[in-house]
Amino acid sequence: MRWKKIALCVIVFSLMGSSLLFADAVTQKIRVWSNGKEMADGGYLIDGKTYIPVREAGGVVTWDDSGKVKILKPNVHIFLFQGDTVFGNVKIGKLKFKVFSQVDTLTDEIFAVKVAITDPSGNVKDIQSQEYEGSRKDNFWFPTSEFTYDFKETGKYRIGFFIKGEKNGDYVLVSEKVITAFNP
Repeated sequence: MRWKKIALCVIVFSLMGSSLLFADAVTQKIRVWSNGKEMADGGYLIDGKTYIPVREAGGVVTWDDSGKVKILKPNVHIFLFQGDTVFGNVKIGKLKFKVFSQVDTLTDEIFAVKVAITDPSGNVKDIQSQEYEGSRKDNFWFPTSEFTYDFKETGKYRIGFFIKGEKNGDYVLVSEKVITAFNP
């Protein structure tokens, strides 16, 4: 009698273990990198295909009750000007410059745009923003005013271009340009 209970337990646990192994082979949580940065939520490998959360794709994500999901991510080119000179690398210290952002292939209305700079330590400073309520432009330029920024440490600084899809929405990064600061 006792050996029947043991045999039954061994069979049940064997079946449970093989089911879990099979499920793990079909759906596997994986780490995903995009442009050198690890995506916060990672992704899943399901039947040989990689799936990531739509918010990780970049851009403003909206959906409606019918299950339709839209990702708004226009094409954005960022140019950095010190006077009339385009630059990408800087020496440590203060620098006066402007940011020009060229936006095209914008397919939906947006509420606002913003340009911000992130230092190598992750500190973010907003440079300039603009609201576009009630207007739809499929392409436009967004130039910032000239401003002075102190590049205090060596490393990579990121100029980010953000859009806000609706008035109460959050700003979402859609493009960035890297500036490398170095010691002279």
